[in-house]
Amino acid sequence: MTAPGVTDVSPVAMDTELFDPGAGWRLHPQVALRPEPFGALLYHFGTRKLSFLKNTVIVDVVRSLGDHGSVREALRAHGIDENAERPYVRALGTLADSHMIVPA
Repeated sequence: MTAPGVTDVSPVAMDTELFDPGAGWRLHPQVALRPEPFGALLYHFGTRKLSFLKNTVIVDVVRSLGDHGSVREALRAHGIDENAERPYVRALGTLADSHMIVPA
């Protein structure tokens, strides 16, 4: 089951060997996050890519990534348990693939 506003991305579209949810991640230094009523916009000034975050939970997780030792720790801090983490991990993997988030 996919959380509202979190896109369930096919693993084929994701370079899973680069994204490790057990590792620390943070926003790329060239990425700006702008809150919006639907969630947020992410803009990468280096690649000129734009991404949409369509719920406030994923926005809060992305904002807090640098404050946690791993993606999973950030998810737990926002009340997302192991049974509910899959769509969030996939969404964050997509952000890693587009260089919106980078290893900490």
